[in-house]
Amino acid sequence: MNTILGCIADDFTGATDLASILARSGAPINIRLGTPSPEVEAGDESITAPAAAPFEIIALKCRTSPVEEAVSETRNALHWLQARGARQFYWKYCSTFDSTDQGNIGPVAESLLQQLAADAAGKRQTVYCPAFPENGRSVYQSHLFVGTRLLSDSPMKDHPLTPMRNSNLLELLEPQTRMSVGAITRNTIREGSDAIRRQLHRLAEQGIAHVVVDAIDMSDLRAIAEATIDMPLITGGSALALHLPELYRQRGWLNRSESIPSLPKTRRASIVLSGSCSAMTRNQVTRYCQQAPSFQLDPLKLAMENQLEQAMQWLDAQNEHDSVMIYSTAAPERVCAAQEQLGRERGGELVETALATLAVHACNNGVQRVVTAGGETSGAVVKALGVSTLQVSREIAPGVPWTFSRRQGENLALALKSGNFGEEDFFEKALAILDETPEP
Repeated sequence: MNTILGCIADDFTGATDLASILARSGAPINIRLGTPSPEVEAGDESITAPAAAPFEIIALKCRTSPVEEAVSETRNALHWLQARGARQFYWKYCSTFDSTDQGNIGPVAESLLQQLAADAAGKRQTVYCPAFPENGRSVYQSHLFVGTRLLSDSPMKDHPLTPMRNSNLLELLEPQTRMSVGAITRNTIREGSDAIRRQLHRLAEQGIAHVVVDAIDMSDLRAIAEATIDMPLITGGSALALHLPELYRQRGWLNRSESIPSLPKTRRASIVLSGSCSAMTRNQVTRYCQQAPSFQLDPLKLAMENQLEQAMQWLDAQNEHDSVMIYSTAAPERVCAAQEQLGRERGGELVETALATLAVHACNNGVQRVVTAGGETSGAVVKALGVSTLQVSREIAPGVPWTFSRRQGENLALALKSGNFGEEDFFEKALAILDETPEP
């Protein structure tokens, strides 16, 4: 099976977000957790590595990595996808454009663009489209909105790792790139794909390589996808990918009969692990605390009181319950207080390590259903579980599918949720979907 679209995501929940959108096409998708190693390529017997799919997504953990490290990792991923024959490439970042002043959105896009242009002797130009109207993300006059608020007025302004205090995507990108930045506004977007192509060509003649595009509804995304179908590289949140499968089918690249796999059978025992402190996740945790036994981790207690051992003992005492939750989710002021004492990186590492350790302990004791909230949490958990590839199945909420893999000879179902995604009942809704699949 030939790979058509090769995607690189800057975190694990971003990868499942993109996979969820592409899965609506019915075509198979693989998520590779990190660029596959030579052992996987050689068919290591300890690893289940499915054959290439039409849509291949490499999930990295590089959103806040040093720029040089992020560029190197994404170039390695690009080379792997090129070797699978991908026709087009997608650099996936968060729909809230999470980044630091230095990157990594712009530097990675520019690096990939330069490599692809050198390989194909093509024009160096790409688009930036973080809009996801279905989840309340829109771009107008190059400004990013979260619902009805500017990004800078949304809860993202207080994100513990990537506080977003500027909504102007042009101003965010310009310090991150060497090549010129420009925009296509809604007046052109609403005229359709031909008008967008013409404007892209004019901008290219002016030497503008990085183009921010407005989008406030799904029809805008359709027009942008049609206009950029021949671009070697496109960048954005997940929603821009929605229309790509049908455009590929129109060109005869994608078989209409291919389909995503069904959910595997798993035991009812499950664990919810939440490290995100987003406003929506806080609401989800508060609701789920009323329905399942819950244990809250605290970075200060993890550092000073050996709270991980206490959490382990608590988890062992919950065997009679179908589902439990362990979380570090807290209000911004509490997170800031912990960061002041421990430092931003130290506090985050303590929580990620604890949640990952507890995930492994739970799965070693029979849990086959794992729900995680937060990109950093999800990355830490799947790495600790030793999972290298995920196959994508049924969508739980926009941007969040159930995925599955094999671990120690058994099925493992994983839902990796970005912090702001899903409604307040997300956790129970996710597990209810699996309850529809009989136990083994």
